[in-house]
Amino acid sequence: MLKASLLKLWFLLITILMLVACQPAQQESAPTAFQMASGAAVKPGAKLVFPQDHGIHQAQGIEWWYITANLQSDTGETFGVQWTLFRTLMPSTLASTWWDNNIYFAHFAIQHQQTHVAFERGLARANQAKVVTAPFTAAIDDWQLKSQGQAFLPLNLSAVEDNFAVNLTLGDSPMTLHGDNGYSQKTESGHASYYFSYPFLKVEGAITFAGKEYQVTGNAWYDREWSASLLDKSQLGWDWFSLVDEASGEQGLMLFCIRGSDQGYDYCSATEIAPDGKASAIAREDITLAVLETVSLEGQKYPSKWRASLPNRDDIILETITKDSRNQLTIPYWEGRVKASGGFNGLGYAELVGY
Repeated sequence: MLKASLLKLWFLLITILMLVACQPAQQESAPTAFQMASGAAVKPGAKLVFPQDHGIHQAQGIEWWYITANLQSDTGETFGVQWTLFRTLMPSTLASTWWDNNIYFAHFAIQHQQTHVAFERGLARANQAKVVTAPFTAAIDDWQLKSQGQAFLPLNLSAVEDNFAVNLTLGDSPMTLHGDNGYSQKTESGHASYYFSYPFLKVEGAITFAGKEYQVTGNAWYDREWSASLLDKSQLGWDWFSLVDEASGEQGLMLFCIRGSDQGYDYCSATEIAPDGKASAIAREDITLAVLETVSLEGQKYPSKWRASLPNRDDIILETITKDSRNQLTIPYWEGRVKASGGFNGLGYAELVGY
């Protein structure tokens, strides 16, 4: 009976996710996964507490543990890596040690030159997927991000799929709290998340790309975020950027802009990050983001170059490196490396959702 109930639940969930992912974003009557509220809205003024906040926030329906990395091999070649564990709330009356009212799935993507590959694990239930607060672990099967000791840092990231793999050590970064001590407002109407990062993680280890192993070093950016919903029903998605100064590896910039029904930018937020991790929030009225160039991928246009105007610095030009960085998975989105010049010189990642 339990097995039959679980199978029914899996089929129902898969159907819902496929319908959500395949609905045209322009149809207001068919909200996307990020427009639908799930769980309790976060409230300003909460104090983040660790190690508890490394773990699950069961009251909120959307949560992720997110790594992006710019890496260079000992042969001088460059690579990008993304690894993410997602949790979404799905309350049920089912009583089982294999069910904790959550569904988990994970993405692993790796890119080199103009080649981008992405893989997915899930839909997973408790015990197949797990998040442990201390010592920290976030994992699905053998894809895992975990602390190497009792302290949160350093972390080890490992994942293998086909002829692609990562086995990386990430450490030595301060924590950054975005927005108002971690409370990050996303829309004019008040959609928000709690959001913190480790932006300056030093990376060393090995990756395998198309069957060939490379020893690599570089920078990784770790994002943690949880929310009940991130968008209004009239909004389509967002452009998000994480940037690290190329010379020092210890100056950072996060920029996040929500797009409205006309694909124009509705609401922006940004964080300047000092070497000690201290965040300086930039007011939304002081942020301008404009698309300069696009690329057409299977008939859909994606931005490939932007100009960001922020106070007290020259305009920043952002440009994608691997032009087709689409994760063509259950929920499709674009996630890939970017380079920045002008008012900020560095490397980072962009995430484009809702195109």
